[in-house]
Amino acid sequence: MASNGFAMLSILVLALFASSIRSEETETKEFVLTLDHSNFTDTINKHDFIVVEFYAPWCGHCKSLAPEYEKAAAELSSQSPPIFLAKIDASEESNKGIANEYKIQGFPTIKILRKGGKSIQDYNGPREAAGIVTYVKKQSGPASAEIKSADGAAEVIGEKSVVAVGVFPKLSGEEFDSFMAVAEKLRADYDFAHTLDAKLLPRGDSSVAGPVVRLFKPFDELFVDSKDFNGEALEKFVKESSIPLVTVFDKDPSNHPYVSKFFDSPATKVMMFVNTGETAESLKSKFREVATSSKGQDLAFLVGDAESSQGALQYFGLEESQVPLIIIQTSDSKKYLKANVVVDQIESWMKDFKDGKVAAHKKSQPIPAENNEPVKVVVAESLDDMVFNSGKNVLIEFYAPWCGHCQKLAPILDEVALAFQNDPSVIVAKLDATANDIPSDTFDVKGFPTIYFRSADGKVVVYEGSRTKEDFISFIEKNKPASHGEESSTTIRSGEHKTEESAAKDEL
Repeated sequence: MASNGFAMLSILVLALFASSIRSEETETKEFVLTLDHSNFTDTINKHDFIVVEFYAPWCGHCKSLAPEYEKAAAELSSQSPPIFLAKIDASEESNKGIANEYKIQGFPTIKILRKGGKSIQDYNGPREAAGIVTYVKKQSGPASAEIKSADGAAEVIGEKSVVAVGVFPKLSGEEFDSFMAVAEKLRADYDFAHTLDAKLLPRGDSSVAGPVVRLFKPFDELFVDSKDFNGEALEKFVKESSIPLVTVFDKDPSNHPYVSKFFDSPATKVMMFVNTGETAESLKSKFREVATSSKGQDLAFLVGDAESSQGALQYFGLEESQVPLIIIQTSDSKKYLKANVVVDQIESWMKDFKDGKVAAHKKSQPIPAENNEPVKVVVAESLDDMVFNSGKNVLIEFYAPWCGHCQKLAPILDEVALAFQNDPSVIVAKLDATANDIPSDTFDVKGFPTIYFRSADGKVVVYEGSRTKEDFISFIEKNKPASHGEESSTTIRSGEHKTEESAAKDEL
């Protein structure tokens, strides 16, 4: 299977039974449309709604998705009218222009294209066949479903769903148009409905005539109303109200959608991780009290059990010995840590954070005792000394230890470093981006390897050329300042093409 790549994995053999006119026979049919640079635009233009997977044949996640995607395509093709799923090898050189146009940075990336490609939406649904079918069918319909009966309301809202329902005296006007525009914008992640009769709804004031938006949810106060139909305000209301006061991060799959929304929220994130035991409930109770008193302060709260949260602890560079702990991440990616927290410290520490009295926490590997290899090791704690304040011209690679492209690049960077060993003004360096915090306002690292050059006079340039010794050397020579260059903090880009693998993001 591996030798044939994605194409072989995406074939689903269906048993087709003929009518009584002919004998039984089996045929092979592939329902996922295969696109490339020659037919992509024409195919997209022909469809008012189509789902496209951007994949790479070597991508493990793409291989896992392939049979599920094909099963879903087979079922969706039988709808009336049929719904089409397609795929394009975005790693193929001739298709890279299309991948760049759609800003593909990892694999697989799935997009929903409407109106001949004029409307582009990220696919944020399941990756198994039944879930794909359900999600795509819902996305192919109207952004907001009209509720006309109590049974219809029960079906749309249910007991465990988060649904924003607009109640209107008429299905027209400024408020209705604003609601529908927000529904269209957020439809990938949120469910919407509308009605002329509040009496049909399962909870809330049934006498209200509207316009009002009532958001139903299976947690906290169960529903909440808003009469603000300003687009931005309505969008914020839906997003913030769809997250529990305290999101729970554990092994219960019913909590996972709220965890995703929590981490997608632009609010400052306040997270507490605890071990199960006698003190866990008292810690959670006090944490919830603080969350309640912090409403309206643009803070989102989450509590996770340490056993289920190993990935989160690793991401923040934390040890289990520091649990119970509170870690805060602000919108500018700064982090604040209170390790081994006790109940009586939660409220006072949060107050200190709000008052700006808590120092930022930095995830960093230890500074190496020896750093004698040609390519120098940089960690978060040494980034200022070795890059920003060194007065040197630094070519720095941001890598991940598991990234195959980074491993292939390593000996080439060694050669580049050796080529400048007699030039004390040049440093070639590397930083493990999975184990160290990176200043995101300076370095935009979304895939591996990502390579930047910071010149001695302060210019920051992202490297987007070929990964050969000669090209790296030429790039460094070109961007090194003259001996009396002016200082600058400008960020510029070299060349027009992205590296062949911002790709490794597939495995992120």
